[in-house]
Amino acid sequence: MARSAPESALAPGAAEPPRFGDRRRVRIGLLGGSFNPAHGGHRLIAAQCRRALRLDQVWLLVSPGNPLKTPAGMAPFAARLASARAIADGRRIIATGIEARLGTRFSRDTIAALQRRFPRARFVWLMGADLLEELPRWRGWREIARRLPLAVHPRPAYNGRARASRAARTLRHALKNPGMAPALAQLAPPAWVFLQVAQNPASASALRARHLRENGEPPFPAPHPPPPAAPAPARAKPRPSPSLPPKAKPLEAQRRPSPPPPANRRRAARPGRAAPTSISTG
Repeated sequence: MARSAPESALAPGAAEPPRFGDRRRVRIGLLGGSFNPAHGGHRLIAAQCRRALRLDQVWLLVSPGNPLKTPAGMAPFAARLASARAIADGRRIIATGIEARLGTRFSRDTIAALQRRFPRARFVWLMGADLLEELPRWRGWREIARRLPLAVHPRPAYNGRARASRAARTLRHALKNPGMAPALAQLAPPAWVFLQVAQNPASASALRARHLRENGEPPFPAPHPPPPAAPAPARAKPRPSPSLPPKAKPLEAQRRPSPPPPANRRRAARPGRAAPTSISTG
């Protein structure tokens, strides 16, 4: 079967899908999870699903926080994303933190956002058999099945329970023969297959327990608490303003001239009275 996208559309080293999407015609498998940590089992599921379903890419959607898991024992998002990138190749298998950039918390909302941003892409939701049994606990799980096809990867000790689970019974009418897996991305949902591929018993919880036994510490270092905030510097008390001298008088007032002395002149005659005459003594 011919590829649904040219090689040039899948540039090597594409570490992150474009946040605002594109209009490529590609088949993309979405493998969501906490990846706490990512391991070879995740890599095997991604590689086998890509080949069995004839996908162009598989995106490892590293969840910022799984609503069904407690924060206890959960490594920081950056560390989990780094572990997923360590098992990806950046070309056919891409580890991405796009959910954190989209601000979505539930898979239903993530799928809706991706379908809006990549309108010509054909998405397939990938999950292990253990998650099929858990699917009815997801918010809007029926809407997920109506939005895109589902591919279930077998896992030891879970396959029997998964086939008899509530989700499998509810979606029985949409179950396809495993031989239709290569065309699953093109089928109108609801449609799903239970893949017949090699199985890997690895699990993140088992790997964490083994790492703890062998090394005495979890695979991810515990996040350090933020350093205590430095105390705010004491505010200096305002210095008292120096007492100001009394307000000086204006310069004109300081230099006001003294009144002139009275003039040495004869008294002016009062009106109606004659001025005195000089008396001669000779």
